[in-house]
Amino acid sequence: MLCSAPHMQHIDGILFEPVGCLAEFPVEPFNEILVRVFGQKEVDVTSASRSYWQVLSLMEAVYGKMANADTTFVETLETQAVEAANVYEDVIPALSELKAMNIKLALASSLSGKAVTRFIEKASLKDLFCSVSTRDSSKGVKTAPLTSALTAAGLDPAHAMFLTDTADGLEVVNALGMNSILMMNDPDEALQLADQNPSAGVVSLHELADFIRLVVAENARVPKSVN
Repeated sequence: MLCSAPHMQHIDGILFEPVGCLAEFPVEPFNEILVRVFGQKEVDVTSASRSYWQVLSLMEAVYGKMANADTTFVETLETQAVEAANVYEDVIPALSELKAMNIKLALASSLSGKAVTRFIEKASLKDLFCSVSTRDSSKGVKTAPLTSALTAAGLDPAHAMFLTDTADGLEVVNALGMNSILMMNDPDEALQLADQNPSAGVVSLHELADFIRLVVAENARVPKSVN
């Protein structure tokens, strides 16, 4: 586990993005969106997360202006990706442990509402999240779902974390003043992303609870200032 707990304030909540962080998604649907909707000529992306965030970057500039046919096509491909996704085995036990620790859990995703609803149903996560934000409910992508989730859960960005496995995700977290957790799915890529100074890095979701305990312990050791 990569961490910088001594530099962190206490954590009240964690925001999760399904793609790459709660499940292994297929890359093909996102690559097809890049080609068919956004006109990308040569798409040589092998990571579903990178392809997904590339879609979001292109979608951000035209959000609310896309043709209905394109919006429907994207939603259909995303739902297909959800159906083909393999949910990580440690999701339910790890999130259940965090919830038992009174950590607020929120799902904040730039996927469509339909795709997110299907993911929650497929992964049996309905009772674990205190709030769910999508691009449809938050009226935007990237920062919009996270901002919506923070508000819905009553979380201060400084006391919240977001789980991501891409450079784009880390940039969004930094822009909002949140703490970042790097999901280290690919060792080589994780090594490069570590240079962006994420607040923590985990290989397994089970490590999240241990990290929260470490933050609590480190904060307990810091002398309180006397007024």
